[in-house]
Amino acid sequence: MQTAVQFVDAEVWPEGSLEVLSRFEVDQLKNGGAGGLYPLLRRCMLAVLHSDSQTDDTRKVLEAYKDFEVGFIQQDRGLKVSLTNAPAEAFVDGKMIRGTRELLFAVLRDIVFTRNDIMESGQFDLRTSAGITNAVFHIVRNARLLKVPAEVNLVVCWGGHAISRSEYDYSKQVGYELGLRALNVCTGCGPGAMKGPMKGATIAHAKQRIRGGRYIGVTEPGIIAAESPNPIVNSLVIMPDMEKRLEAFVRVGHGIVVFPGGVGTAEEILYLLGVLLHPENQGQPMPFIMTGPASAEPYFRQIDEFVAATLGDEARSCYEIIIDDPRRVARQMNERLDDVLTFRRTHGDAYFFNWRLQIEEAFQNPFVATHESMRNLDLNEDLPKHVLAANLRRVFSGIVSGNVREDTAELIERDGPFEIDGSRRLMNLLDDLLNGFVAKRRMKISTGEYHPCYVIK
Repeated sequence: MQTAVQFVDAEVWPEGSLEVLSRFEVDQLKNGGAGGLYPLLRRCMLAVLHSDSQTDDTRKVLEAYKDFEVGFIQQDRGLKVSLTNAPAEAFVDGKMIRGTRELLFAVLRDIVFTRNDIMESGQFDLRTSAGITNAVFHIVRNARLLKVPAEVNLVVCWGGHAISRSEYDYSKQVGYELGLRALNVCTGCGPGAMKGPMKGATIAHAKQRIRGGRYIGVTEPGIIAAESPNPIVNSLVIMPDMEKRLEAFVRVGHGIVVFPGGVGTAEEILYLLGVLLHPENQGQPMPFIMTGPASAEPYFRQIDEFVAATLGDEARSCYEIIIDDPRRVARQMNERLDDVLTFRRTHGDAYFFNWRLQIEEAFQNPFVATHESMRNLDLNEDLPKHVLAANLRRVFSGIVSGNVREDTAELIERDGPFEIDGSRRLMNLLDDLLNGFVAKRRMKISTGEYHPCYVIK
């Protein structure tokens, strides 16, 4: 029996950041018209209040809370936010959970800062690679993600939100082993493989009496409603788009662990491989481990075969696959982080932000999934490997958008599925990989039968 949705009205004082806003900024946030921030703010705040959701259907979430509203009360002693018809799960005995309150105002902080200080200030040339990287740095710095003195101990964990219980438990065990070694965790902040490592690390940090454990969540407005921040996150940053989100991961993280997932995880893998395959990044250490329980071995074998067939052995040499051995994953990561520390110390690089990593504009410019943009992707084997990786990444990005973004879903309902075309060999490989995701129910959890938002030509 389905439980009826419960609502709460409340007034909330800031917690953790952005206690004061100017009248101009408040007017921006109230404005629901073109150029106004209210629709974006409402969407992201609802996702935070609807934490740990078990649905990845954005339209269902927005429909269930269609009467949710956000207001602002300006007082001499600061800003107060009023919430109408908010999800009751964010409150205990009428009082908002403190962690939820912190994340709520992190949303407010990032939306205001990104619009005024990044997009409209004229200080950042977002048409250049250096300008985009500089913008990413300022957003994560404003979110207080960069700690000084810094240590090389932040492990980024990627993986699906719609994973099995055994895969979730495995990700939690890996997080536990990482935490025992005093390593911190950064994820996409949602459920599944984004929550498991954080949960495991909290237990390990408690056993090691580590009181400053960091559980960093990095998200963006397009997916936040489908992957609401889990309640363990204690540092949240909302990046403007998927590309800046991915760059934030590889700039602030020191190593990457990938758990089973679906198209979103494949997008992340291809992004990282494309970056690492760039000639200027050769020799720069970036520990990269794919791992899961024994039941996930076919998933990683399929990914490995796809990478080998499309990007070659050089790409395969960038990562290691470890099956059903959480302790070995943590040991390997911990040992390889010593290489990262040595490299950055030798070259005088910052520990808290990887400026040296070369990321081209093909990986930085936002890819908006439309029928035209998906149809025009260059998917041929004569491309340089890092360029092919960038275009394959866009394929998966478009499919993710079609699966979880309500505006893209409406576009597909109106005009039909995206058409993906390229060399016959690449299309066969891509079709086999995607069919495997569908067969293993790694596409979308909210629908009984998955209806592809794409066709392979």
